[in-house]
Amino acid sequence: MKIGDKVSFLNEVGGGIVSGFQSGNIVLVEDEDGFEIPMRMSEVVVVQNESYDKKPKYYNQPKNEDKAAKPVAKSVKAALSEADENEADLAAEIIEPADLPITFMAEPEERKGGDKLYAYLAFVPLNGTDFGNQRFAVFYINDSNYYQQFAISIRENAGCHLHKTGLVEPNTSILLEELSLTDLNDRERLLVQMISFKQGKSFMRRPVVDVELRIDGRKFYKVTSFVENDFFDENAMLLPIVEDDRVAEPEMQLGNGVGQKIKEAMMGAVSSKDDDGKAIEAVRTKTVGNEEIIIVDLHAHEIIDSTTGMKPVEILNYQKDYFNKIMKKYQNKQGQKIVFIHGKGEGVLRAAIINDLTYRYKRCKYQDASFQEYGFGATQVTIR
Repeated sequence: MKIGDKVSFLNEVGGGIVSGFQSGNIVLVEDEDGFEIPMRMSEVVVVQNESYDKKPKYYNQPKNEDKAAKPVAKSVKAALSEADENEADLAAEIIEPADLPITFMAEPEERKGGDKLYAYLAFVPLNGTDFGNQRFAVFYINDSNYYQQFAISIRENAGCHLHKTGLVEPNTSILLEELSLTDLNDRERLLVQMISFKQGKSFMRRPVVDVELRIDGRKFYKVTSFVENDFFDENAMLLPIVEDDRVAEPEMQLGNGVGQKIKEAMMGAVSSKDDDGKAIEAVRTKTVGNEEIIIVDLHAHEIIDSTTGMKPVEILNYQKDYFNKIMKKYQNKQGQKIVFIHGKGEGVLRAAIINDLTYRYKRCKYQDASFQEYGFGATQVTIR
């Protein structure tokens, strides 16, 4: 506060121009009639500074450091009306003009070679190499000169539900969430949709992104899954969403129409070609000591060439038929262990498998397979 400033009284109507100061924190205010009124400094507020042509603003600072949160300006009139309810809080809330934060935001700088789309989901470990009790920070990375508006949904069998949305400025990243290992159970499959654009200038059209990403829980137990990268000082796991304008390959390839093989499979007439083709892709073996374990992935994209046109119940029937094929193939090999990876989802496929094991394969023993080795949603069967 200095001579020449325009001030207003807090506790009564009126105000004027500061004409001088007296000891004891007394300010002399000259009103419009030329009279000097002595007031305590704590009872007046500057409404116009002689050397600063903006009215002081009142800000509600965001509760966190969220980059997207901006200060919210209030008018002096609105702030003064709030002072009627709590004058002490108002005095503490006033910001001197010289202390006003800079609200001007420059346009994001573009970088050479940044006009092709690159986007990633990044998982950064927070507890060093302690992967038995690990937590992860999940980031959305926009490595391009475009703004990216995204929506991330969690796949649940034939449906999905919205999980995260946001707008990411060019050449920046934002924190989406923090996860524990058990939280990954609900994020086995993520559907990412994204559009890109520039603001205030013309731009070349870029592809709309619509891709499904698979979160493999087994990788989160391996130090080697987290590598050096250009975005963080720490090692991280990067899942590409789009690279060099090319959308990442979806985990489930969708073809055109339902082939004759799928129709036959749903009727229980699986051809020998199936056994030599897709069946080989979905079945692998693992040796533990002198014991060989059969591992079968029952996810639809592993055992069906195309799910286009198939209803959820048809896909489920195909998966059940595939399970029974494997069980019949090894039914006479006592002691053989088979791990069926069925995923978590809503538990429908697991329930169907347990039902068959309970009533059709009564002599066989079954239990939950190792989460650390096979991820979420796997059942181990021992032939007897």
